[in-house]
Amino acid sequence: MQRSPRTPCVLETQRLRLRLWNDEDLGPYVLLNADSRVTEFLPGPVTPEMARRFFKTQNEQYARDGCCYFAAELESTGELAGFIGLKYQDFAAPFAPCFEIGWRLGSRFWGQGLATEGALSVISYGFNELGLREIVSFTVPANRRSRRVMERIGMTHDSSADFAHPGLPGDHALSLHVLYRISKP
Repeated sequence: MQRSPRTPCVLETQRLRLRLWNDEDLGPYVLLNADSRVTEFLPGPVTPEMARRFFKTQNEQYARDGCCYFAAELESTGELAGFIGLKYQDFAAPFAPCFEIGWRLGSRFWGQGLATEGALSVISYGFNELGLREIVSFTVPANRRSRRVMERIGMTHDSSADFAHPGLPGDHALSLHVLYRISKP
């Protein structure tokens, strides 16, 4: 696949390129979010308009903060696998403001270590390039796949900081979140 010069690579791993978003990502991103296994722990579907806003917001965040949820493409083919990156969070929670590491990959990319590989690169970038002292991650308790990635990248569960996500009603099935942390060595 020919790579466009308008989507510069920010980080590279052995198998991934983490880069800014472009219009060509819309179809593949909407398709991966149409998979109920991918969105099992999300509060609702991702529409094309939501995806466009997400791309714009992430690229703007990168310009402002030097990080975002990067488009994650396979180095070998240029195919969009999903996203991996850091997001500045300032919602009402005892641990915020903070930088959260997050990922979402299409289900056909699961079980290959791609989320772990990309997340390790992002953690290194956050600590060494952005000067962060701590990075957090959170998910619903039942999201074992994501929690295993958090553990594989060296994060530890801080059960004293588990919280009800302020973006969801308190009685929502996905409201309760577990918090993981990693500090710069």
